Amino acid sequence: MDARVSELFGSGNGHGSGSHGASSVKPGNGYGVAPKKACVKHNKKSKARFSRNFKPSNNTPYLPPEAEEGNIEYKLKLVNPTQYRFEHLATQMKWRLQEGRGEAVYQIGVEDNGMLVGLSEDDMRTSLKTLHRLAEKVGADIAVLREREVDYDSDVPRMIAEVLIRKVPDDQQFLDLRVAVLGNVDSGKSTLLGVLTQGELDNGRGRARLNLFRHLHEIQTGRTSSISFEILGFNSKGEVVNYSESRTAEEICESASKMITFIDLAGHHKYLKTTIFGLTSYCPDFAMLVVSANTGIAGTTREHLGLAMALKVPIFIVISKVDLCTRATVERTVRQLERVLKQPGCNKVPMIVSSTDDAVTAAQQFAQSPNITPIFTCSSVSGDSLDLLKVFFNIIPPLSNSKEQEELMQQLTEFQVDEIYTVPEVGTVVGGTLYSGICREGDHLVVGPTDSGQFHKLTIGSIQRNRSACRVLRAGQAATLALGNFDRSLLRKGMVMVSPEMDPTICWMFEAEIVLLFHAKTFHKGFQVTVHIGNVRQTATVEAVYGKEELRTGEKAVVLFKFIKHPEYLKVGAKVLFRQGVTKGIGHVTKLQPIAQYQPPQSEDDEA
Repeated sequence: MDARVSELFGSGNGHGSGSHGASSVKPGNGYGVAPKKACVKHNKKSKARFSRNFKPSNNTPYLPPEAEEGNIEYKLKLVNPTQYRFEHLATQMKWRLQEGRGEAVYQIGVEDNGMLVGLSEDDMRTSLKTLHRLAEKVGADIAVLREREVDYDSDVPRMIAEVLIRKVPDDQQFLDLRVAVLGNVDSGKSTLLGVLTQGELDNGRGRARLNLFRHLHEIQTGRTSSISFEILGFNSKGEVVNYSESRTAEEICESASKMITFIDLAGHHKYLKTTIFGLTSYCPDFAMLVVSANTGIAGTTREHLGLAMALKVPIFIVISKVDLCTRATVERTVRQLERVLKQPGCNKVPMIVSSTDDAVTAAQQFAQSPNITPIFTCSSVSGDSLDLLKVFFNIIPPLSNSKEQEELMQQLTEFQVDEIYTVPEVGTVVGGTLYSGICREGDHLVVGPTDSGQFHKLTIGSIQRNRSACRVLRAGQAATLALGNFDRSLLRKGMVMVSPEMDPTICWMFEAEIVLLFHAKTFHKGFQVTVHIGNVRQTATVEAVYGKEELRTGEKAVVLFKFIKHPEYLKVGAKVLFRQGVTKGIGHVTKLQPIAQYQPPQSEDDEA
């Protein structure tokens, strides 16, 4: 795939052939691996006739067999269980919640093999009551996502229900997902975030986005040039908790069970390095590409799509400003997007979301298959389809399971420094992401590397996550850490704070296996590029291209890079993205050439 991503970076016109890709998905009722003709259209009830002993045909709605791992559980019925059975079911629910990091989905009326059998109305009501009792026992809430009817040859209607179970968080450990917001300048990214997080529609002149801007020139021009963060919280019942008068971030965090953190990135081409830094450094779970309905795929849209795909960030699309256009214009933009997504370089399956049912299906299939690309059509002025976007955010599950999370937490502490501030009466503060381990107030870490490859000792003061105090930071979470009177001049973006026991690999030179996505001429020894590796962003020189004299667009090679300013902390396997003018390439680190003499942490009076 990597070699084909180059098509998105070239000077294409956005009209790729649709014959190469898979056809777009128009979701039905969500039951079935692929939507069938007998499935639901939008919110009408499905009528798939089959008897109990009937072998499923192509038209029978079904689900894939239940998996032992993961957070999805099938239950035929939960009617008056014995005490022993109730305890067993509660333990099972705890396991499913743990697998989904606090979220689980129960399909009621479904056999373990995926057959949609259905229940009578009385049995369904009793089963949901039992489920509610189970959820109460494990400290969770339930919300019925949707109910469907399947019809036997009998006169009694039989129901199937899909239920979201979400744990009420304790000790601030809500589920936190990060969504990077991409798109061309003036596509309506900041306005959309303002409307989603503040609950008030825009006036058509950008009022909703004013609270998101950080600089005066952003307010004056209406263009984002820096990375800003906004949060959307959902409680355990799936309701948005942002919307009330003067709701502070701390109040939102206290009442939220699930938090969506939006990383608002710049759309203008001259701020591309900031956008790439946001994508590589903040490790977003998903990317939301905002496309204006009236301009379609213009400017940096294609490039942002290519960046997200190159970094393997799952992407979904929001077509904004539909209130400005006729229906035909919106449909033309949708078709244009479908053509680009189906190109061999993308090979995505578009999924148009036009009802609540579609939004539920899209959220589940999007997390299961990286090729599915949901497409929403919204307006920040009229509010069209914004509720579908909220349903999608409420249900979308995390990509990593609890086991992967625990493995990361057991490693040594490593915190990536992305932002540095000086706060009055607090001192030096750093913002970033905890890549591995656990970080607590009072922990002693070392920060570096400096220009000479050294590390300095420091002590963590207070920790803030989503603008509210936090005592413990776990792997994968973003936060700001107060460092007291630590000298700010010793810090820079791209540094890491690690456990003193860790022996960090510091290097001036590294080898990477790369694919040249786009280059006007030839790529050879002596060429200088800006390299992005995680939170590292620095100019490097090409010292050698192994096995070849030069590279052209689409070619692969192992290249030796050398940083020109200061050494950096790198890891083998880390994704590399480099650029210079129109030149762009991706790859991964294959070998490091560490500094010969590692300097131990200094015990100087830097903290004084």
